[in-house]
Amino acid sequence: MKITVIGGTGLIGSQVVKNLTAAGHEAVPHSKSSGVDVISGQGLTEAVAGADVVVNLTNSPTFDDAAPAFFQTSMDNLLAAAMKAGVGHVVILSIVGTDLAPELDYYRAKALQENLLAAGPIPYSIVRATQFMEFIDAVLSWTADGDTVRLPATPIQPIAAADVAAAVAEVAASAPLNGIRNIAGPEIFTLDELGRITLSHKGDNRTVVTDPTAGMFAVVEGDVLTDKDAHLAATRYADWLS
Repeated sequence: MKITVIGGTGLIGSQVVKNLTAAGHEAVPHSKSSGVDVISGQGLTEAVAGADVVVNLTNSPTFDDAAPAFFQTSMDNLLAAAMKAGVGHVVILSIVGTDLAPELDYYRAKALQENLLAAGPIPYSIVRATQFMEFIDAVLSWTADGDTVRLPATPIQPIAAADVAAAVAEVAASAPLNGIRNIAGPEIFTLDELGRITLSHKGDNRTVVTDPTAGMFAVVEGDVLTDKDAHLAATRYADWLS
């Protein structure tokens, strides 16, 4: 199949392209750097022309209340171009729990993206992943202050980006789900615990303080960012750190 990957040069997209190509598909990456802009619509018609499947991995540049407008415009433009081109399957990557954490602007925005795709005219698949292992350092940096890192005890289930890319590629090369597939790492940690594990592995002597008010994930209640019934990836956090 010819599979167009919008956002195909990023952390996930580049690996999706690699996996699809290895499986014998014609995977074509596109991004803003190659002249495809999902907000202005520039280059979209050309990018999706002749594609059997379109994978949309573009992301809002911010996590704040501007994110819904990004996903509204980008999905409107993408679906219009894909419909015109006769694309038979559109795939997006979303987040486990995105519909259960309305306190977060970004999660509301991703829920909007999912709804736009599901309500559209093209068969679709939504892959929801838990938090990427690759983003843990960034999460720690949000609430770092001198020798202290403050983190809430929010349960998360980290997954390696390589495992996410493999799942997205598998779904893209298969029949449309017309629904959602949840994927997650094999272990659940509280975020403060994960912070301590990460700093210890790096030989970082900063102290993690459990703070129920610290950072973006502090407002998330319960275990909505985890899913024990998801398709579980193989990579454990300790192995990924190594």
